[in-house]
Amino acid sequence: MLPIITEEQASLAFAEIFQDVHAWRKKMIHYIKDENPEINSAIIEAANNTDLDPKAVALGAYMTYILIEMAAKEEAGMDVDYTE
Repeated sequence: MLPIITEEQASLAFAEIFQDVHAWRKKMIHYIKDENPEINSAIIEAANNTDLDPKAVALGAYMTYILIEMAAKEEAGMDVDYTE
């Protein structure tokens, strides 16, 4: 089961993401490539094989990934860095 994403977690993540969406997306490309290359490959595959804007598809996927990761870490009692 996926962890519950709280409103506070979402607000903190969105505050960082929407400061500079393009820079954040680029940072996440490298972060997920290191953390989970299979997920990164799936995101790129999805972004490139739709009629939608590939950058928008990737942004949505990266946002979802980071929100789930944040919630899972907090649920596990780990320190959470909202600015990864």
